[in-house]
Parts: sequence; C-alpha cells; structure tokens
Amino acid sequence: MFTGLIEQVGTIEELERRDDGLSIRIGCAMHPYVLGESIAVDGACLTVKSFSEGHFEADASLETLDKTNLGDRHRGDRVHLERALALGERLGGHLVTGHVDGVGTLAGRATEGDYMRASFEVPKRLAPFLAPKGSITVNGVSLTVNAVAGTRFDVMLVPFTLDETTFGQMMPGARVNLEVDILAKYVASLMGKPGVDAPDD
Repeated sequence: MFTGLIEQVGTIEELERRDDGLSIRIGCAMHPYVLGESIAVDGACLTVKSFSEGHFEADASLETLDKTNLGDRHRGDRVHLERALALGERLGGHLVTGHVDGVGTLAGRATEGDYMRASFEVPKRLAPFLAPKGSITVNGVSLTVNAVAGTRFDVMLVPFTLDETTFGQMMPGARVNLEVDILAKYVASLMGKPGVDAPDD
C-alpha cells in the first residue's frame, strides 16, 4: 500500500527486454533496501529482486507491461519512486495500491501563475470513477481532481509538485499510468456497476 507522495525521482539505468517481460535497473539514493520489498515505479508496484548502493533491480511481467506505460520506457528516463507505506506513518495523500487501472494521456497543459493546469484523457471505462475533488493517481502521484468532462479530467499542479516530479517536463501526448480511487471501485462493486476492467465500447 502506498500514499501517492513521491519520495524520489529515479533514473532508468538499464532495461533488459525478454519474452516474458523485462528487467529494469533504476538508479536512486533510497536505502537501505530489503529483498522482496515493494516499490511503486511511476505508480506500478514492483518487487525488488536485487540491489547495491545507488540502485535496485526489479522485473515487470507481460501483464504489467500490458497495463502500464513501463514498456514505453528507455534508458535515461526519469521515474517517480515511492516505497510501501509503513504502519504508523502519516497518510498525506490517499490510499494507493500500486495496481495500475489503465493508461491515459496528457491532453493539454497551461501555466496559471506559478501553477500548471493539466488535462488528462482516460480510457472510457475509467471515466465513471472520476469525481470533482476526488483523488486519482497519475504516474504514482496522488492528485486532486479539479474538474471532470466526459473522459477528461483536470488537475492543478502546485510549484512543489512541479519541482519534485517529472510533470514539469511532461508534454501533451505523453502516456501516463492511472489508478482510480480504491473507494470508488468498492462503491461501484457494491452497486453492481461495471468495474475498471470493463471493455471500452
């Protein structure tokens, strides 16, 4: 379980593509690691398989590559990193599982003073889980939805978020990992509504 508050931005050092997925090595200053621990990489929960000072390695299965943007990544790309939440710590964002629900795109961005308004387009099946002032995770970052229109939602990115994440350099058309609020998923399930895996018509 995660909070959507990014600890660091790491850099992809190596990518080894295989028939069953890929192995990824990420350089960062987080330490110490524990073998088998979970780290959210741009919002996708990966398991540490090895580490040494300055980096860790993890695998991404074909299922993960199918559901996320990790298959688009290249050596040198910067990624958001968050270690799993420890019991007793402050929950500053919202409850995030690290299980990506789908891939969206940055539809537009506009500077408003020191802030940036970003608009994201989501798969049709995720649109019912969006609500103004609700929570959503974009590339692992917990954000508050400002407005919703069909399959598009807006967020306002504050200077701190722009400085501490990759959003300041993200250009329209970029593919992003999305995880909708887990509470919205449970409400939909209790009401018998289609889930996040429903087909897009």
